[in-house]
Amino acid sequence: MTKSGTIRCGIGGWTFDPWEGTFYPDDLTKKRQLEYASRQLKVIEVNGTYYGSQKPETFAKWAADVPEDFVFSLKASRFATNKKVLAEAGESIARFLGQGLTELGPHLGPILWQFMPTKKFDEADFGAFLALLPEKQDGLALRHVVEVRHPSFRTPEFISLLEKHKVAVVCADHADYPMIADVTADFVYARLQTGSDEVATCYDDKRLDQWAERLKSWASGAIVDDLERADPSHKAAKKPRDVYAFFITEGKVNAPNGARELQKRVG
Repeated sequence: MTKSGTIRCGIGGWTFDPWEGTFYPDDLTKKRQLEYASRQLKVIEVNGTYYGSQKPETFAKWAADVPEDFVFSLKASRFATNKKVLAEAGESIARFLGQGLTELGPHLGPILWQFMPTKKFDEADFGAFLALLPEKQDGLALRHVVEVRHPSFRTPEFISLLEKHKVAVVCADHADYPMIADVTADFVYARLQTGSDEVATCYDDKRLDQWAERLKSWASGAIVDDLERADPSHKAAKKPRDVYAFFITEGKVNAPNGARELQKRVG
């Protein structure tokens, strides 16, 4: 058994004008940006799948453009998560998962189910939603992670639900949304959202060092004690875990630099 899971640091999307001539070489065409980004980073979170469906051919092309060890995280459809009654999301979930995303094959990473900041925790309804998330699609194993942004989710009952269904929760380093650093699945998913365009690496050296140590601790199966958890008494099984960390939102101009620097620190 390996002593540590795989740590992947990345960004949200690969198309952003300010990255042209900074992250991307001046002479690189837009058609080759994914090819380039996927050789600089280890993971990209795709936001476009939140707003609309893609064709199977699109997923297949993405898979063909990236190296063997690269993965995509896909943000799930808003039509599944923006429902008043989450227990009724089954059809939307099936439609999202059935659009052809399994064409990514081994390049498919976690699926991110993001909820509105106004969505409050309802144990029965959220449990019903988690029960709708399948372990496989077209024979391909799926990993699910939820991003909840209302403080009512900071409760042990939420953590118990996630662990029961083997679903991870986003550890959000955000100015307003709650920090929930509990480990509830066989992987950890962090979204680093308080960077700065004034810092060349998005986060400064001290913060990069802090996050590097946290990512390595999670990967080894250890508990990270310097981040807030919803259930401090909960003890996750000590075993190697894959870890995903994304520079998102604030400091986007320098997000690729931050991801590369953090990846260097974790090896």
